[in-house]
Amino acid sequence: MNKVALVTGSARGIGRQIAITLAKAGYDIIINYNTSKDKAYLLKDEIENFGVKCIVIKCDISNELEVKEMVTNILKEFKKVDVLVNNAAVCFDSLFQDKSAENFMRTMEVNVLGTFLVSKYIGQIMYDNKYGKIINLTSTNGINTYFPMCIDYDASKSAIISLTHNLAMQFAPYVNVNAIAPGFISTESEISGMDKEFIEAEVEKIMVKRIGTEEDVANLVEFLASDKANFINNEIIRIDGGIYGNV
Repeated sequence: MNKVALVTGSARGIGRQIAITLAKAGYDIIINYNTSKDKAYLLKDEIENFGVKCIVIKCDISNELEVKEMVTNILKEFKKVDVLVNNAAVCFDSLFQDKSAENFMRTMEVNVLGTFLVSKYIGQIMYDNKYGKIINLTSTNGINTYFPMCIDYDASKSAIISLTHNLAMQFAPYVNVNAIAPGFISTESEISGMDKEFIEAEVEKIMVKRIGTEEDVANLVEFLASDKANFINNEIIRIDGGIYGNV
């Protein structure tokens, strides 16, 4: 029987690549989306070509009733979840003085509350089954990379680091909970609107002298999801190519 992986926000971007990478590794996949329905079903078709089972579930992870319904549907289909990747997130970049309370709170609702709610219900299933891996997507923006235009996003990603440590304690000893903190990754949403000079300046800060790829992040997720990583727990792992000046 295949292991089962739920990847939130997996219709596009890094989440999409994580779902594909896990499917290639033999996991049955649950695609979660909220607004990108067409992309979610296109991804389902692609994943099923790898010979694994795949279902698509619409769910606003910041809505507890919808999360409960998603979990119920997952258990009807698979009876278990072995791997949870909390990837879903929103970001409303704008000048600091233009930031709104509405967007700030929506960022917290999706990125922080959503991660908490999905982890609460899926983590309990894992704990009861005495096996599971929870992998949270945070960011170097939540550690020591700061841009005031991302202040709400940065705060949410810092909160996810705290969530990771608390969830690791809550679900010990059966569930490994870790977080991945990507740096500059070449997703469509990351580099859209950035000028060439800014990108070149950012690359100069990176020791390996390139921007990261979605595959780089997905490969790390695959490792942490595997039994090869059974003794890795309660860690925040940077994946940023090495940044000059970081200790």
